[in-house]
Amino acid sequence: MLENIRNQAGEKLDTQFEQGSPESDRLVILGHGVTGNKDRPVLVSLAQALAEIGIATLRMSFSGNGDSEGTFDESTISKEVEDLRVVVAAAREHFSKIAYVGHSMGGAVGVIAASGEIELDALVSLAGMVHVSQFAEVEFGEETSGFMWGETDCPLSETYLRDCQQIGSLVERGGAISIPWLLIHGKPDDTVPINNARDIFEQAGPNAKYVEMPEADHVFSGEAMQKMTAVAAPWLNEHLK
Repeated sequence: MLENIRNQAGEKLDTQFEQGSPESDRLVILGHGVTGNKDRPVLVSLAQALAEIGIATLRMSFSGNGDSEGTFDESTISKEVEDLRVVVAAAREHFSKIAYVGHSMGGAVGVIAASGEIELDALVSLAGMVHVSQFAEVEFGEETSGFMWGETDCPLSETYLRDCQQIGSLVERGGAISIPWLLIHGKPDDTVPINNARDIFEQAGPNAKYVEMPEADHVFSGEAMQKMTAVAAPWLNEHLK
């Protein structure tokens, strides 16, 4: 199920589906951050916790990432939103309740999706990127080529930088999200600073919940991983009923 999904460009997306309870109509889609893939520990850990309570999951690698088709230098937030759109449409044929969990840049994808682009029933942002253009400026400065953080499989492209600049900040979109929304962010996160979560939560509606973790880094290393899943899994179980 959900193993042969192609995006609008015809590129096959690498996905990992895990069945929940046989009678369940609930699915959680999990998306990664920049330079990531579906097998990042933060996504695998949460998927395992959801499986234990009977919720089906679909971990996905966006096009150009992991084993998905496409090229990394064409990977942008805007394109990943379109990838997610196709995945949600395919999932709607089998599940009536669908949530999306986005980590880091995948969190930006989730905000755009849930603020009116894609029909979702719940949203979770894990260390979610909000100040998109600021992130690109801080991390890459005036660079327009080379590799992201020295990773030779992840070339820095003008296409990516231009998309970040055009998106700017997602703060105002926070007010357009009406579905249940959980934001979890680590205070010492030095990749996507804590102000990203704080700023957008100020605009969020009454269905949003913010959990700030004083010990969690950007990827929720060590004990922070268990604490994150202990918050996110029960919250998803409650809000997908």
